[in-house]
Order: sequence, then C-alpha cells, then structure tokens
Amino acid sequence: MTKWKVPDALRSNLQRRDMLKLMGSGAAAMAMGGLPRMAMAQDATIAFWATATLDIGDKWQQFAEQEGVMPEFTDNGNDVGPVVARLAAGNANDLFDLGGFQGGAERELARQGLIAPWDVSKIPNYESVWQWAKDIPYLTHEGKQYGIPTVVNADSIIYRPDKLGKVDSYGVIFDPKLKGRVAMEDAWINSAVFAAMYLKESENQPIGDPGNLTEAELGLVMEFLIKHKRDGQFRTFWNGWEQGVQLVADEEVDAMTGWEPIVYEGRKRGLQVEYAAPVEGYEGWGNNAVLLNGAVERGMADVAHKFVNGLLGGFYGCELGKSRGYMVPTDKNLAYAEEHPDEYSPEEVKLLADHVKAKFSGKVAWQNCRPDNFQLYEEWWQKLRNA
Repeated sequence: MTKWKVPDALRSNLQRRDMLKLMGSGAAAMAMGGLPRMAMAQDATIAFWATATLDIGDKWQQFAEQEGVMPEFTDNGNDVGPVVARLAAGNANDLFDLGGFQGGAERELARQGLIAPWDVSKIPNYESVWQWAKDIPYLTHEGKQYGIPTVVNADSIIYRPDKLGKVDSYGVIFDPKLKGRVAMEDAWINSAVFAAMYLKESENQPIGDPGNLTEAELGLVMEFLIKHKRDGQFRTFWNGWEQGVQLVADEEVDAMTGWEPIVYEGRKRGLQVEYAAPVEGYEGWGNNAVLLNGAVERGMADVAHKFVNGLLGGFYGCELGKSRGYMVPTDKNLAYAEEHPDEYSPEEVKLLADHVKAKFSGKVAWQNCRPDNFQLYEEWWQKLRNA
C-alpha cells in the first residue's frame, strides 16, 4: 500500500538538498556562514541565499582569491513557497543580496517587484553560456533578464537492464506488465511533467508545454495518473533520496522516474542500473542566480554582478562538476581544467559536459516550480494522494 507522508509536492527539491548532504558532497553554510563579513582577505563579501546544490563549501575561499568576492552562503531549503514568502512578507531582502533558486520562480518574483534585472553587459562570462541554457523560458520577464542559469541537468528513468533490457520510453512506467514494479516521485514538479511528456509524445495527446499545463491539460494528466494508481500500477510514490535509493537497492522496482545520482549510488552498491535516454525527451531543470532588490538598495549590485561572473568563470564549474556531477553550462569549465590539470581532469570535465549536452540535444521539457496554474497542481496532487 502506498504510504503518503509528504505534505508538499515541492519536497522533491528539499530532498535533493538532503541527498547532497548524505552523499557527503554538500558541505553547507557552516563552512563559512559563521565567520564575520570582514574576516576574509578578499575585496568584498556577498550574502548568497541559495539551494545547497550551489554550495562548494570550503572551496569558496579559493573562489574568493580568484574573483575578489566571498559569499556568505545560506541554504534557502530550495522550496520555492517559503522563499517567495520570505521575500514578499519577510526579511529576506534585508538579509541577502543574491538568490540561487529552483527555476520557474523568476517571473513571479519579478512581477511582485522582489528581484531586479541583471545587466548582462556587466557579466562578460555570460557570453560563454550555452545558447540552449540562455533560452530557458522562465529566465526573462518583459524583455529583461532576471535569472542567470548557474546549474543545469536533466532527469528521466532509472531501470534494471537485467530485468527489462534497454528502456527508452516513459511508457515503461505505465506498462501493465510491470504492475506493482514501478514507481514515481511524490512530487508534481517532476512526476506530472514526466506523465505529460509521455502523453504528448507517445500518445499524441493535445498538450503544449509539459512544464506549464493548462487547466484542461493538467486534468488530463492527473486523471491518467489517478487511474493508474487506482489500478495498482505503482509500487509507491517515493519521497526523497534515501527512499529512492532503497527502492533500487532492495530491488523493489524494475523502473522508476528519478534523479541520475540514484543510479551512481546504486552502482556503488554493486547494482546493475542504468539511466534511460527516453524518446519523449528529458525533464530539464536549473538552479538560477537572481539579484535581490535589497542588494540594489544597499549598493551591492556591482558586487553581485562580479560574483555571478565568477560563477561562470570555470573554477566554480569544475568544482561543482567534480563534487556533485552537476553542470555549469559553459565551456569555461574545460578551459579552466586545461589550464589547471593538477586540480581538475580535463578529460573528466569534457566527459561531463558532453554527457549533459547530449541530454539537451533532443527533446526537453523544462521543470517549472511555479507554473501558471500552480494552485491547481497542488489540488490535483492531493487528489492523487487520496485516490
């Protein structure tokens, strides 16, 4: 029986944070957050309120030595609801200069006047950002740039080739032959997108953007998922890194939608698991840098631009790729590794870049943490849980 434990669909992103901590790759705010602003030798400090995905722990000191800006990093929990609330009605703009948020919140924040547009002419390294990352749909509002793509990746299906052979479609999740042997995540932010992609690309259903469904499209997708849940198709709707890994480790499922690091963890445990390249495409996601109004009011805008330029300069991308397997979308990473082969392997940096580029070379539906019908998504997901 499916056990529903999570009250918020956006917990998916909170659990990514937990995943990083459990993997030992996310030394979080304690590394630098407890030090006074002027204790460092760099030219300036900036208050960086971001998801743990973007943290590089004690490596920020080396970043500061190169770029002249040291972040005071604070984990924002990665749940966009509390983030928006603290910006709109709380003290976040008084405390922080720069945000690193799950993609999709930019337009809402811009409409509410809580963030300021970037001047990309003050971010020279922005020119090196891959064009498809620049084209992420929610980075701009009314012709102005509100989000800078800082980390990108794409999700699909974890599966057991020894049981299923090669998997290349989300259809495996809904195959009645695998009833009770598949799983999806307890989060509309991912699972509704995967289902929409399948229905659009493989079942020719009238769906426009899988990441931003209309009311009618959302009803179609959710009724589809509810029917399959009632039919007993799903082993469970999993919550978080630990349960996701455990489903694979205990061989409870043969296929599940999920995060690529679960595959790597499964292999570490000696399991035969693969990550699918679906014909329907991947679900792309990003963590993006946003300029908080408070920084502008305090005269910190130029420092913020300098800091973000540094994020795109190569060192940060190399470190994030090495520690997390996540990608800063620029070839500056490879250039830095080639100049510093004693720090980072150019071969490994290129391999990661090629891997991520390959994902985005075909169909991609972008995850959107704040779709137009956000409240309807919440209501429908609760109906699924109760079904």
